[in-house]
Amino acid sequence: MWFKQVSFYPLNKEKLPQADTLADKLREAEFAHCQGLDWFSEGFAPPVPFSPELVFPADYTWRVALKKEEKVLPAGVIRDILDERVLRIQDEEGRSVGRKEKQELKEQITDDLLPRAFTRSGRTQAVFDTRHGYLLINNASSAKAENVLTKLREALGGLEASLPNTKQSPSSLMTSWLLQGHGEGGFELDSDCELKGVGDVVPVVKVSKQDLTADEVVQHVKNGKVVTQLGLVWREQLAFVLTQDFTLKRIQYLDVLQEEAENNGDDAASLMFASQILMTEALSTMLEELVGYLGGWQD
Repeated sequence: MWFKQVSFYPLNKEKLPQADTLADKLREAEFAHCQGLDWFSEGFAPPVPFSPELVFPADYTWRVALKKEEKVLPAGVIRDILDERVLRIQDEEGRSVGRKEKQELKEQITDDLLPRAFTRSGRTQAVFDTRHGYLLINNASSAKAENVLTKLREALGGLEASLPNTKQSPSSLMTSWLLQGHGEGGFELDSDCELKGVGDVVPVVKVSKQDLTADEVVQHVKNGKVVTQLGLVWREQLAFVLTQDFTLKRIQYLDVLQEEAENNGDDAASLMFASQILMTEALSTMLEELVGYLGGWQD
């Protein structure tokens, strides 16, 4: 599985556990289905469909997955049952039902229905890059990425990971590249961007599938707007949208990477092995180059 969006955290490589230790710790925090009155359950689950193991190692990369299961109990169902009970009390007892009693009835109805509720589940995958020192999480939502990191820290008893805080902000660099009409090094401008202005009502301009060097696009920067998202292509391997929060969205792995993975894998396991290494190496190498243009990490 190729990650389509990424939040990442620099890691202390010297204090990472061994792969077998990681697997043992995650086993203690393994996923279990929702029980009884639980609204949701979270835990680590196998990251690949062809193996029951909680860690899928590929050379210096380790893939893990956090699974969440939630009960689905539509508010309309609870409301309909509540209305029926309130009406029955009014008819049988000849009295009105107050707000406090309605809330108690609602809680009783919820407790009755919860064990029989439908469930939905999802997984968030992550890869430890032990060579470059990154945790790559397949989600651009800061809340969901932080949740995965928190669960890993709880399972491992600590994990030295930090937010990607560079000396120059991504927004400043993206604005500079758009103004000069090109990226630097292995980075080229793609065809999408988002710009924001300032003020009580913040103006937002979204550009899609256009030449970003066109005067009408660059003029937005000259008028004081800053770039908050920018489409980039890196060394003919990756196309993605970089955000001001230093996340990657809409990642595309160009033909050269996908073909190399297919040439190295003739079954599900070997294809996953090859693609995991190639994906991680491309993302981490690109991030290291990008961090260089951002002035390096803050002390």
